[in-house]
Amino acid sequence: MKNIAVIGAGTMGNGIAHTFAQFDYKVNLIDISQESLDRGIATITKNLDRMVAKDKISEEDKSRTLNNITTFTDLEKGVKATDLVVEAATENVDLKLKIFRDLENFCDENTILASNTSSISITQIAAVTKRPEKVIGMHFMNPVPIMKLVEIIKGYSTSQETFKVIEDLSKKLNKVPVEVNDYPGFVANRILMPMINEAIETLYNGVAGVKEIDTVMMLGMAHPMGPLALADFIGLDVCLSILNVMYDGFKNPKYAPCPLLVNMVMAGKLGAKSGEGFYDYSENRKAEVVAAMFSK
Repeated sequence: MKNIAVIGAGTMGNGIAHTFAQFDYKVNLIDISQESLDRGIATITKNLDRMVAKDKISEEDKSRTLNNITTFTDLEKGVKATDLVVEAATENVDLKLKIFRDLENFCDENTILASNTSSISITQIAAVTKRPEKVIGMHFMNPVPIMKLVEIIKGYSTSQETFKVIEDLSKKLNKVPVEVNDYPGFVANRILMPMINEAIETLYNGVAGVKEIDTVMMLGMAHPMGPLALADFIGLDVCLSILNVMYDGFKNPKYAPCPLLVNMVMAGKLGAKSGEGFYDYSENRKAEVVAAMFSK
């Protein structure tokens, strides 16, 4: 397995492409937007430059990694003759199902189809293909080049052979694969998102302010980042989407998203990527200045 296609050049997609390319896999990075591809390659380059500056890799390693990546705006051309496709598009079930229908038509019958989804059912995704035994979840953590964990999610029909291939591949990327069964939110987000949602509820109910909530969790629970800053980092729209998937999947009110989160997403306050969430990122990309809405 040497030829990998990654669909989506956003935060997760470019991180996945970077990781495979750094380990000498040939990567086709695919996105419908050339602008997104250019941004993705710029991000990979910047991250590699940071690694060079820290003496973690050489300039030669950087050049080799970048040379291992080819960009495509045409899905059919991008997935041709690949051994594995990793879908890392927006966390939207209809979009993902469309992509996998197309992959079924465009890919060789032996190609493994993986999704980086953080919450959507692998069984549901696999059902739109004629190869459900070769469909699997490969949920990387952000930032992908640094974080060790990969949740490997087996759908109802995923074969043990497919699981073993992806498990071994994850280890070759110097990751730690963890087998997870196919239920909404899997493990990481089933535990993380209710915590983030509860932090938002705590703010919504006026128990404490943004910085205070994050400080309690960092100093009291030894979290490296407070839950509200983490929500901004993930993207509030992504948090909302995952909570909705879990709420729809379990029909349990504990997964219902806080009204404050819903309103912020509707208002376009999505966190770091939009310039404002619980913190203001207009002058600093770090979560240091509380957004005006919450600093009164």
